[in-house]
Amino acid sequence: MKRIIPSIIYTGLAAVLISTPGCKKDFNNPTAATSAQVLSTAKGLAGVAVGLQRTYANNVANAVSDANGLITGETILMNAGNTSEFQFSKGGNSVDGTNALLGNLWSTAHKVIYDANNVIAGAATVADKGYASGLIGYATIYKALSMGAVSSFWEKVPDTVGTSITAFSGRTTGFTRAIASIDKALTAINAAPISASFLTDIPAGVDIVNTLNALKARYSLFAGNYAAALTAANAVDLSKKSTLNFEAANPNPIYNTATSTNNLYQPVDSTLGLPVALAPTAGDKRIPFYTVINQTILPRFRLNGFWIAANTAIPLYLPGEITLIKAECYARQTTPDMVNAVAELNKVVTKKAVNDPLGIGADLAAVAPATAAEVLTEIYKNRCIELFHSGLKLEDMRRFGRPDTEKKRNLFPYPFRERDSNPNTPADPAF
Repeated sequence: MKRIIPSIIYTGLAAVLISTPGCKKDFNNPTAATSAQVLSTAKGLAGVAVGLQRTYANNVANAVSDANGLITGETILMNAGNTSEFQFSKGGNSVDGTNALLGNLWSTAHKVIYDANNVIAGAATVADKGYASGLIGYATIYKALSMGAVSSFWEKVPDTVGTSITAFSGRTTGFTRAIASIDKALTAINAAPISASFLTDIPAGVDIVNTLNALKARYSLFAGNYAAALTAANAVDLSKKSTLNFEAANPNPIYNTATSTNNLYQPVDSTLGLPVALAPTAGDKRIPFYTVINQTILPRFRLNGFWIAANTAIPLYLPGEITLIKAECYARQTTPDMVNAVAELNKVVTKKAVNDPLGIGADLAAVAPATAAEVLTEIYKNRCIELFHSGLKLEDMRRFGRPDTEKKRNLFPYPFRERDSNPNTPADPAF
């Protein structure tokens, strides 16, 4: 049975169905409430901001985990009738501009960026500056995540959104733009701390400041700015978590499309897609956290962890990710700081689940890599395990120089809907 990509939902003061025909990034909707009506009040802006979370979770994050898992070998395809996923499972030139999931990811990511920009601009008119800083910080989270998704999957990214014709820049520029947006949000929050009244108007679960710092650390790392990544990582309170929360009316999208149906994809096995030399150590308790065994019906390995039920929360970042960012930054310094790199790495390797806000713990003996190359290999291995199915593995494979034989594609082709309307669309990468 072919999977139907969920509708894109936009929630402001009223629910408005958004259609994205063709390939334009022109998001004006003549049937919707006008921008002046929706964006003229603090409550209206908050409504639009809440809609960003839903669109991001159901479309952008879901698609990133889906494509990333199959391309990197974390997951296996369950039904070849799922056309987009079948392309990912084959890889190479089988993935082309017709891929509906990539087209949906491209359009909804830019939709989130467009709406977030409107919220951020509208916040300047809000008299309560604590409420305004909350709007800016919250909207920036989903803007940065969407910019990061596009920059991780495509070789070049559009310079503007909301227009049909736009130039493109290298994907590292996408990461630096996300970081710049985060810096502006943190500046606004530092000038006027987020008000309690704003926090009551958004879904529970999101720690705005910690998430902004975590995303700054992530994208600074991806951009190769290790000093900035380390500073941002040190600003994250690792005793706290930040999550996308779900309920019956708005279920966990990965549970809804994969776990509950067994019709889309499942974990490949206990290796989590790692080669033999990097396979998880025996007794690594992250394996039973992320997978569960079905004793009677194939496949044996099934999704567990953050995708086990309709109301299971999905983290916006993992504390373990931040610790591993610190380890990598120390290891990648011009003169590697091996003492601190190994110390941070072992915080993840030896961590018990009870000591992690999300309940993740390898609970293994400490490792003792002797060189910077060895510690980086251990960091890569532990990122793949600790951050399983987070959508970050393909970027990691490129950064750590993993061979193409371990992945089915390096970067993705541009959707035909973009190419057909924008003559500046770059050539597709060869692999």
